[in-house]
Amino acid sequence: MDATLSAWLWIVVLLLVGVGLAGTILPILPGVPMIFIGLWLAAWIDGYERVGGFTMGLLGVLTLLSVIVDFVASAAGAKRVGASPRAIWGALIGSIVGIFFGIPGLLLGPFAGAVIGELSVRGDSGQAAKVGIATWLGLLFGTLAKIALSFAMIGIFVLSYFL
Repeated sequence: MDATLSAWLWIVVLLLVGVGLAGTILPILPGVPMIFIGLWLAAWIDGYERVGGFTMGLLGVLTLLSVIVDFVASAAGAKRVGASPRAIWGALIGSIVGIFFGIPGLLLGPFAGAVIGELSVRGDSGQAAKVGIATWLGLLFGTLAKIALSFAMIGIFVLSYFL
């Protein structure tokens, strides 16, 4: 492969992994899948000589696990306290709207969305607050799990590439 093309492809790898890391926090970006695509591209650039099929398969399983965690975490937190489906949708919408308000929006959006969704169904502010907190905690723990899986994937790749 031409050295110039290889250099450009490595820049794409870095961009994919960097944007993917941001996507582990921002709900609108498919963070971990982007990291996987970036790492797959890096393995392909090298003709899979340093990072082979087993490692890529392992990274694929970790990517799938992160997608499952993403869907299950907030719903599990909300369901644990008896949230309505509208509260779960509210948390998702609050997450997306929150992006436009920076860090405070990312932190408060899911909570506010879940509370509004639950209030629209039951009208019980105590239950709505419980649902909001449980949903927020679920999102927080899900995000922490995705961050941990992302860094584990990068670590596995780097070890495989250099060892």
